[in-house]
Amino acid sequence: MSKEFEIVREFEVDATPGEVWEAITHGTGGYLWPMQPPEPRVGGTAAFGSTVTAYDPPHHLVTRSEDVGFPTQSANQLEHVIEERDGGRRAWVRYVHSGIFTDDWDNQYDGASRHTDFYLHTLREYLTHFAPRPVSFAQLNGPEASQAPDAFTAVGRALGLPDDVAEGAKASVRGPGGRALDAVVDYRDPYFIGLRTDDALVRFFGRNHWGAPVGISIHDFAPDADAEANETDWQDWLNGVFSQS
Repeated sequence: MSKEFEIVREFEVDATPGEVWEAITHGTGGYLWPMQPPEPRVGGTAAFGSTVTAYDPPHHLVTRSEDVGFPTQSANQLEHVIEERDGGRRAWVRYVHSGIFTDDWDNQYDGASRHTDFYLHTLREYLTHFAPRPVSFAQLNGPEASQAPDAFTAVGRALGLPDDVAEGAKASVRGPGGRALDAVVDYRDPYFIGLRTDDALVRFFGRNHWGAPVGISIHDFAPDADAEANETDWQDWLNGVFSQS
């Protein structure tokens, strides 16, 4: 049964409205994934075949699609409202994700809502620590075994993170090839883990909670970053976590 949904978040960030606008329109690989920038006009095209319905840089952007291409969703709209704070040194952002889920509404809404919190947190991490550095982006998914109910718990343990590690804590985690990575645990809950190193944001997605494989994205800002190598190394690491499953 089709039903509308709306996910609303508001936050402040240590960035100018122009920096936030740049991130959501051209710097998406720094915190989300690379995608087509919106055409700078009402009626222009945007990512995934959507249409720009409001365009007022750096304050208001709305994109909408009536043909999402997903079997569980028939409409999708993203709205960003950005205002300056502290004389323009900070920005206040209102983010609204709305549309229509056509099936499995509770599960779809829960997943979208929790992903929203993680993505917007990563946006703030990017703006605070890395923007406007160029990014090398990679993403990957785990094997079928990573869909198990306890799969994301196994990921945290493979990293060497105690179950009670606090957000903001510094940690030495076990990365690809057994290498130690010094990182800040910038996000941690039963569904997601965020690690911030000196040169990268590494994000772990417990999508097994919604019937999909565990995922990883790597946003690497090092001058010599190699997206292909990052994908290969972390894919091998993630496959290894579940090789005995």
